[in-house]
Amino acid sequence: MAKKANTEKEEPLEKNLWKAADKLRKNMDAAEYKHVALGLIFLKYISDAFEEQYQKLLSQKSEGADPEDKNEYLAEKIFFVPAMARWTHIQGRATQPTIGKDIDDAMDAIEKDNPSLRGVLPKVFAQEKLDKTSLGGLVNLVGSATLGTKEAQSKDLLGQVFEYFLGEFALSEGKKGGQFYTPASVVKLLVEMLEPYEGRVFDPCCGSGGMFVQSEKFIKKHQDYYKKKGNVGLALNPTDRISIYGQESNQTTWRLAKMNLSIRGIDSSNVKWNNEGSFLNDAHKDLKADYIIANPPFNDSDWSGDLLRDDARWKVLDQKLVPPTGNANYAWIQHFLYHLAPTGQAGFVLSKGALTTNTTGEGDIRKTLIEKGLVDCIVNLPTKLFLNTQIPACLWFLSRNKSNLSACYPPAELRAGAQADGGFRKRDNEILFIDARNMGFLVNRKNRELSDKDISLIAGTYHNWRNPDGNYEDVAGFCKVSTIEEVKKLNYVLTPGRYVGLADEEDDFVFEERFSFLKAELEKQIAEEADLNKKITDNLLKIKIPQNGK
Repeated sequence: MAKKANTEKEEPLEKNLWKAADKLRKNMDAAEYKHVALGLIFLKYISDAFEEQYQKLLSQKSEGADPEDKNEYLAEKIFFVPAMARWTHIQGRATQPTIGKDIDDAMDAIEKDNPSLRGVLPKVFAQEKLDKTSLGGLVNLVGSATLGTKEAQSKDLLGQVFEYFLGEFALSEGKKGGQFYTPASVVKLLVEMLEPYEGRVFDPCCGSGGMFVQSEKFIKKHQDYYKKKGNVGLALNPTDRISIYGQESNQTTWRLAKMNLSIRGIDSSNVKWNNEGSFLNDAHKDLKADYIIANPPFNDSDWSGDLLRDDARWKVLDQKLVPPTGNANYAWIQHFLYHLAPTGQAGFVLSKGALTTNTTGEGDIRKTLIEKGLVDCIVNLPTKLFLNTQIPACLWFLSRNKSNLSACYPPAELRAGAQADGGFRKRDNEILFIDARNMGFLVNRKNRELSDKDISLIAGTYHNWRNPDGNYEDVAGFCKVSTIEEVKKLNYVLTPGRYVGLADEEDDFVFEERFSFLKAELEKQIAEEADLNKKITDNLLKIKIPQNGK
């Protein structure tokens, strides 16, 4: 009898590792366990890379090579791993009760020998609540995977594992997880639409660094372009075309970002941490970026806006517009604009309420952004994309160069048929609206993702409209180009449903905004009533009441 063929598809490494690692977690919170698991994965990666180079140098010892010389590793962009931190030593002690302290000591030793990692690696392995038997099991599990050799790096095995773990931990943490992780499909859409081929890429609320990683992936995907042009240097090192700048206020999240970038060889020296955040302590005050890609916190009411009323960032093309202290949405928009170069572009996520709100000056700021031709495109997103909120979200794309007055990114030579004086066509009197609310697929009952096909359709629509060689057409219910005058007639509302042909009421209703409005109205009525009562009381006190009938 013929042997039955095995038709089951073998699960990828990252899924198998996750299943086993999650079992070893036991009762430990995902928020804490992620630093344990990801820290060990990072340690295995740098140890693999070190060991491969170590063996190579050992074989060249007769020619003068020294396998213990740090410079031999620095020259190859490999982290030097001291003897006590090498994976063979760590795994050899996996069953010892001191394994937690051994790993913490290893992390300390690596930081001392590698300045770029100082203050980055987690030292959480010796804590009492971390079961040492489970930790030893996790060490052996991670030890079964080869992550840092040149072959593994060429397949991006570690990148796949690290990203998968970040996503799964974010799901496990629920709302808190969204603070360090933006869903991969949303990041990919932002990057595919902006096309950051070269220049300075900035994210002032960078979380675990996903925007930068996706930008690097985008560049690598276009290596073939450079090869066809015969530019071998750029084909080999396409990421030399971009430099990244970031800021994060949560130190543990910043550490994740530094590790996430280090495993891909991305220079993270300009990814800064301070606990005050981008508003109170702007780590890149003088930066003018070519691209800004970000997912700031939605509707942040505690952003210290009352301390920044005279800040220089609140000027929109020399017009001062101070954002409200009770919601940071428009403060983020103005922060992005302040940091954009004259030819810069920004793509970012915001609460959908920002498209229609008129409270405390937000409508005036939006009106100015529109009239000055800064708003390029608005994308309405499906629900359930984000782990940390059920608030409806949208994407904004801003451009400082819609008139195409000078060269902008991507450079003209990267596009067949692009105009000589810039990469895009003149579109300063237009805004593209895309309604993608019905796109995506459910991963589970609570979460949705955009498919590659969805991303390609949305990004392609934007490019066909924006590029001089594009063949854009309006599609009823999906996309529409509107003039500034048309937007003005609708009171500067930017909700895509108003323009692409869907029901206004459904698309315009935003619970949080309606609630805020009603709350403000109620507070106003209470204040007016209190004022009236005070006047009545004051008047009564002025009236002399007769005594004894006189």
